[in-house]
Amino acid sequence: MNDIFKNKKVNLKKLADFGFVDNVYKTEIMNGEFILSVKINDKGEVLTELVEEDSGEFYTLHLVEYVQGSFVGQVKEEYEKVLSDIAEKCFDNDIFKFEYSKLVIKYAKEKYGDNVEYLWEKFPDNAVCRRKDNKKWYFAILTVGKDKLGFESKEKVEVIDLRAPTEEIEKLVDNKKYFAGYHMNKKHWLTIILDGSVLIDEIYERIDKSYNLK
Repeated sequence: MNDIFKNKKVNLKKLADFGFVDNVYKTEIMNGEFILSVKINDKGEVLTELVEEDSGEFYTLHLVEYVQGSFVGQVKEEYEKVLSDIAEKCFDNDIFKFEYSKLVIKYAKEKYGDNVEYLWEKFPDNAVCRRKDNKKWYFAILTVGKDKLGFESKEKVEVIDLRAPTEEIEKLVDNKKYFAGYHMNKKHWLTIILDGSVLIDEIYERIDKSYNLK
């Protein structure tokens, strides 16, 4: 269950539409043999109870990793299917932790109506944002080790890749605040660490420029 809701944040507005009442959702699984209750507590944590309909007793074998068998496997499959549906329809992605990363995502949504897209299953902490009309990316947010940018430290940081005119990139890149585009064409992209080293208003301006480049 932990993996289902990993890097997810509950969207309280979506719970009622799904069928939650007072942050609790109940449904039958296994053709009515069990009643599954899902509760979202005040911390946004997901708590579940599975009760046998006939006996009223709690069932927990689906939570024990080493227990095997076709019946337990089917219970676990239906249990996880409900939780996955809740995660998809009632939770939002909460991948990025840096304040500036969240501000950039919010800016793109509010100004251009664009949501970031998580395109790579193997790299869930990377995302792109692209125009609706021509589908061109105008920025990407990536999680990388600082050593990939030339630092000695391997500390993980969140960065933004932005398009920019080649002449601007040549002037800006100093390998302190501005870097040649990480994993991008270095003539057309630049990278900024989203740690406050470059002010957010300047990043917003660069997002606008990147968006408007043909």
